[in-house]
Amino acid sequence: MTTKRMNSMVRACAAGVAVLVGGLVAGQDVAAAGEAGHDARVARGKYLVTVSGCNDCHTAGYLENGGTVPESRWLEGAAVGYQGPWGTTYAANLRLVVARQTEAQWVQHARKERLPPMPWFNVAKMTDEDLRAVYAFIRSLGASGVAAPAYVAPGGKVSTPYFVFVPVVDQQQAAAR
Repeated sequence: MTTKRMNSMVRACAAGVAVLVGGLVAGQDVAAAGEAGHDARVARGKYLVTVSGCNDCHTAGYLENGGTVPESRWLEGAAVGYQGPWGTTYAANLRLVVARQTEAQWVQHARKERLPPMPWFNVAKMTDEDLRAVYAFIRSLGASGVAAPAYVAPGGKVSTPYFVFVPVVDQQQAAAR
């Protein structure tokens, strides 16, 4: 083999190693950028869950305790019902719901009409990106807790505590006005 041919092969090998190392480093950069993007999405989802009031119903004790429930207990649903002319509904354990859905399924699920007091009409107006961020945050919490009690039709037997959503007029106060 000639020296010229040998030098050419060495340069080719060196170039190949450089491309390989560069590709690995670039791959790490892409992976790091992907992680940073995921982390930003999770943070955005946490923000949306917080300011949208999801925890108010979907986290036991959150509303009653001024939002001081540890994040490890967020969105596990509650066994306290909401009763009105529609029957008695319960806030779902979103961590279990999301655990069995793909992101695309979650986006569809989140936009479905629900019974009161779920403000489904507000959630339905979230962008796909917002809903994907909420999904990423809930998934980051992991599946935890138990499923919420089942819906009870109007007049059915309710065996859990519940809030009554029926307007009441205090006759004494009304008469005093």
